[in-house]
Amino acid sequence: MTAKTMRAAVVRAFAQPLEITELPMPAPGPNEILVRTEACGVCHTDCHAADGDWPVKPRLPFIPGHEGVGTVIAVGSGVRTFQPGDRAGFPWLHSACGQCEWCVSGHEALCPDAVYGGYTVNGSFAEYFVADARYAPRIPASLSSIAAAPLLCAGVTTYKGLKETKARPGQWVAIVGIGGLGHLAIQYARAMGLHVVAIDVHDEKLNLARQLGAEITANAAANDPVPEVLRMTGGAHGVLVTAPSLPAFRQGVGMTRRAGTCVLVGLPPGEFPLPLFDVVLKGLTVRGSVVGTRADMREALDIAVSARITAHIQRSPLENINEVLNGLAVGAIQGRVVLDLESAPHSLVFEEKAAGNGQRS
Repeated sequence: MTAKTMRAAVVRAFAQPLEITELPMPAPGPNEILVRTEACGVCHTDCHAADGDWPVKPRLPFIPGHEGVGTVIAVGSGVRTFQPGDRAGFPWLHSACGQCEWCVSGHEALCPDAVYGGYTVNGSFAEYFVADARYAPRIPASLSSIAAAPLLCAGVTTYKGLKETKARPGQWVAIVGIGGLGHLAIQYARAMGLHVVAIDVHDEKLNLARQLGAEITANAAANDPVPEVLRMTGGAHGVLVTAPSLPAFRQGVGMTRRAGTCVLVGLPPGEFPLPLFDVVLKGLTVRGSVVGTRADMREALDIAVSARITAHIQRSPLENINEVLNGLAVGAIQGRVVLDLESAPHSLVFEEKAAGNGQRS
């Protein structure tokens, strides 16, 4: 490989294996930075991107990945916030227009003209990526690239979702789905002074939830968790549904306390009918939450450092990306997988006391 090419995982056809190939190294344009990738988290959204199963599809061919972390090696014109040698991230919100009512009011994640990393612009499943310096997060020095990668999507998504519940310290939040997002949500909730109920359908994930500080756990595969949560807490002040499951959405609304808020971040297929009688008579708020803003990202990273929030990580080489995506698609992976682009090729291994084996079913 020459100095002007790079390895990348490319989607050339939807619902087909990604191709590991060599491509020209990108160059930074105005307001952009070129980053040598050290690590990149793998998100369930990458499965949707590769399968093209969302209503708005990426344009083929493209490089997925939106949890990239690495070292800046070049900057484009107009860049004042980064210089070569700094560490930067590649987030889902690659950029926004900066002019619309949502951008100017601090809600740029809702910008109608937003550009999404690894979806509408090439992502970080590659040895190098180009990021918009105005939106790329600076990575704290105390976070390794492997540890920081999952925080750029799973971390900020759950932190923002918890903020949207409006739950205050000392109140109860229920986290439905203790997977790659949910196990981070527990840690953020505890750092925010909240009491946690954890709901899942796998006992091993509930064991992890208790280790991370959940005070009440319930297996939704064994019994309907709603009556138990209502009995033990009076209903959760806030509910965060991370599971891509319509039954989980219904249960989340059902366990929300009167005047409480249920926040949805999972994206299951199908329509979700709300129980309008309960929503109206109990004064419930049901809202969606999508990733987070630049301010949310800074807060999520800062809290992760101060509260020592750590994803349960399995490392993988870039060459194993199809195995990883297959494992995500069938629910065979606990925690988060991070592509390690600095080490020699190796099999999936565990980091930071990760649970489960993360292998393809």
